[in-house]
Amino acid sequence: MAFHRLDSYDDSAHNYYPSHDDSDDIADEYEYGPSSSTEGGYSGYASTDYLGSSSASVPRYQPGQHLAPIHTGETLQFDEHSTLYTQSNPSSTLSYAQNSQSHNNSVSEEYFGYQPEYAAASNHSYASHSYTSAGSAYSSTTGLRSVPPPRSRSPTPAGDDEDYYVVGNDSVHYTGGLHDPEKADDYNNYNNYSSYDSRYAYDSLPTPTEPITPVETRHFGPAPSGRVTRRHNMKKRVQLTRGNLVLELPVPPNLVLPRMGEPEMMQTRYTAVTCDPDDFSKQGFSLRQVEMQRTTEMFIVITMYNEDEILFCRTVYGVMKNIQHLCTRKSSQTWGADAWKKVVVCIVADGRKKIHPRVLDCLTLLGVYQPGPYMKNFIDDKEVTAHLFEYTASFGLDPNLHFKYPDKGIVPTQIIFCMKEKNQRKINSHRWFFNAFASVLQPNVCVLLDVGTRPGNKSIYRLWKTFDLNSNVAGACGEISAYKGKNWSLLLNPLVAAQNFEYKISCILDKPTESLFGYISVLPGAFSAYRYIALQNNEKGVGPLASYFKGEVLHGRDTDIFTSNMYLAEDRILCFELVAKAQSNWILKYVKGAVGETDVPDSLPEFISQRRRWLNGSFFAATYAITHVGQIMRSGHSAARKVVLLCETIYNIISIIFAWFSIGNFYLFFVVLTSSLEDESFGMTWIKDVNPIIQYFLAFMIAACFLFSMGNKPQASKFKYLLMTILLALSMVYMSFAAVKCSIKAAQQGGSANSVMLFSVIITYGLWATSSVLAFDPWHMLTSFIPYMLLSPTYINILNIYAFSNLDDISWGTKQDSVEIDLGAVMNIGKSQVDVELFSTAADVNEIYQEAIESLKQRKMKKVPVKRNGRPTISAAEKEQAAKDYYANVRTNVLLLWVVSNCLLIIAILKGSDTSGTFGDSNSTGRVKAYLIFILVFTTITNLVRFIGSTFYLLVRLITG
Repeated sequence: MAFHRLDSYDDSAHNYYPSHDDSDDIADEYEYGPSSSTEGGYSGYASTDYLGSSSASVPRYQPGQHLAPIHTGETLQFDEHSTLYTQSNPSSTLSYAQNSQSHNNSVSEEYFGYQPEYAAASNHSYASHSYTSAGSAYSSTTGLRSVPPPRSRSPTPAGDDEDYYVVGNDSVHYTGGLHDPEKADDYNNYNNYSSYDSRYAYDSLPTPTEPITPVETRHFGPAPSGRVTRRHNMKKRVQLTRGNLVLELPVPPNLVLPRMGEPEMMQTRYTAVTCDPDDFSKQGFSLRQVEMQRTTEMFIVITMYNEDEILFCRTVYGVMKNIQHLCTRKSSQTWGADAWKKVVVCIVADGRKKIHPRVLDCLTLLGVYQPGPYMKNFIDDKEVTAHLFEYTASFGLDPNLHFKYPDKGIVPTQIIFCMKEKNQRKINSHRWFFNAFASVLQPNVCVLLDVGTRPGNKSIYRLWKTFDLNSNVAGACGEISAYKGKNWSLLLNPLVAAQNFEYKISCILDKPTESLFGYISVLPGAFSAYRYIALQNNEKGVGPLASYFKGEVLHGRDTDIFTSNMYLAEDRILCFELVAKAQSNWILKYVKGAVGETDVPDSLPEFISQRRRWLNGSFFAATYAITHVGQIMRSGHSAARKVVLLCETIYNIISIIFAWFSIGNFYLFFVVLTSSLEDESFGMTWIKDVNPIIQYFLAFMIAACFLFSMGNKPQASKFKYLLMTILLALSMVYMSFAAVKCSIKAAQQGGSANSVMLFSVIITYGLWATSSVLAFDPWHMLTSFIPYMLLSPTYINILNIYAFSNLDDISWGTKQDSVEIDLGAVMNIGKSQVDVELFSTAADVNEIYQEAIESLKQRKMKKVPVKRNGRPTISAAEKEQAAKDYYANVRTNVLLLWVVSNCLLIIAILKGSDTSGTFGDSNSTGRVKAYLIFILVFTTITNLVRFIGSTFYLLVRLITG
């Protein structure tokens, strides 16, 4: 039996021509002639056999016809009785129209490149779109009837990549894309016609007489395990944009787009940035908003390192809800239905190799991130410093990884995703934001957020409103609140509860008082806002941003330890430089009601590492502000404001001195209060035998904390720190018991000295409760006060000791790395053109989208890879660090044993000083009692100042709104 192709392929013109000799047969079979205008018809025919020989017309192959199995590389044998149709059956030969009906739901999408132009799309649907041959126009035309290329019948696993050219009983193993004679006709030419049909004919259609005995299939090696990824890349010549690689990438067809046809939502722009952030605009780089001539009122940056997808979606979704609120303010002169066009969200990832892979999956599902072969390490010998993706997302992902569409109120969000090649710390991410992108967009207000911080639905608007009402406000911050989980379940963790209380008291007492002065010592980088023009340097390059970004170049071993530690809290430096800016009168404000909920450390090692950086940075930054107070006196503030700022500086000096001696005061109070119980008037004579042991044991624990802190990372000594935390909490319980007993005794005795101490304690704790009630936020007093009191010795001892014992540690807990040359490079071939690899089919783009969905679905099932012996696999760097921690831990254990043995010898010989008469029946005021009165009165005065400031702030807010 002869098996022939009845039409030929003109490769140069990409047209199909049936044979002239068989034109009548074709017309009879397909019910239209050469001049027919029927859908899918052809205008002319020619005859050429693929092997160079002509043949007679034969009936076409019928669907369902049985074919013998194929052995790779062997001859294909056709069985003369291998059809399910009889020759006498008049319907055995199917017409083109009948055959094409079986393929109505099979669409072949061609995706030959990325083009910025768009074609008109009149039949868009809500949930789907398709590509034209140019790869950039989107349509849902129902008139096209495409047939997918016929698949090879070879049992070889790579079925899509192999095919056979068959004539008679001869088979030729052939692979070759468009040049494959059996596949060449199966690629659409959209420019000339809408569809085509591969026509096969057979000499006869005999009836089978007996079943065919199956032939054993030959396998070559085991079947591939897991999902086999097939990506079909093609090279395309791309014109550089002002010497830079800029591509318009169509979004995956499977992406559900509520708004169809708008270019910014149909394409993601990719830019390979090959310069420093300071040279972004100088090197010809631009952003979509400039080209669309949009004004940016608010520019929001979200910085991240390696946070997971839950924290990422929590922050991004919170920002989307805020933009949604801006669009509902119809009476506003700035905001309204199209408010989303005035807000741009910039996401900066600190290192391509550091970002969490499931965060990239989330960005892929939003349409923002599209990985592909076009991402390179070098563009024409210039190193790529960042990969920039620009897209306008029309839907969101909530923290539960559920899609949220406009029916839930979500409005479009303009997103810029900057993925830096190197891990260069958060301050470098802010330099990309301020010096690269903000300099192009020129926004009015810049909002800073960290991944993991979710702003309230109206918080960002309230921050912006402060700038709108007060023209001299340079910066503002809201209330940072600890994330408490569903039904406040995370408060069951004492560490989270203690931080919740700390954050609440700071936002109720400290921030409002500082806001009245006009200078807030720190605007938290996790949630704050700045007026862009206030940040600008002068013509000599001196100003807030210049001082802020010094931390990027001065931070390290190349400078002194003071500067290195100071720039661990560079946001404090920025706040000081704004207030002290020459010839300016900028102030900082606290905005009550602008709540940002952030995740706090829930494990002790992470908590200690975080506070080490905070304590060291804040101490040296505060010292810098005090020593540069003359800069404030030379600013443009009024005389009254300068006096107020000078008073605040004095207040800060006293606070620093008090904090410096906090550990000594803690031990002193513990010894005095517990020793006072030894007096006979308390009726606890047995306590004399217990107190020395407890007091010396506290001294031992403090000494142990010093040993733990010298060279050890908290992660390597977490059980020791946990034990110390529990023991210090128990000591706090004992000291609180002694304080209550002494307070009752002082109340019974009376006298001015006892009254002062008693009222000082009552006022201190009473002010906390009263101020919380006035702020209409008293719940932390009920849920978090006790955990905070129990962990206060940890704050005073462990955190301060670890911080001061690691002044030489000037790291952020992250390690800067170098660029890995794993993406390749593209070279300029002349005329500002480069050859770039792109995906050739829309199926490849859809595959990336589908992989992102599957990755997020299976995230809970992923396990750490293990070796055969069951131990987790770690990298060489992790092994080296583990070895360092091991040797440091052994050194600490030996040193601890030596110190403990010496302390036990000292305890056995020495006796404690006589402090039992401090609260005795005698009304005399000794040196110890006088010092206690001084400390308590000082604490009361500072709390009273904070209370007056916070109350006055509430009154001003009530009057001004």
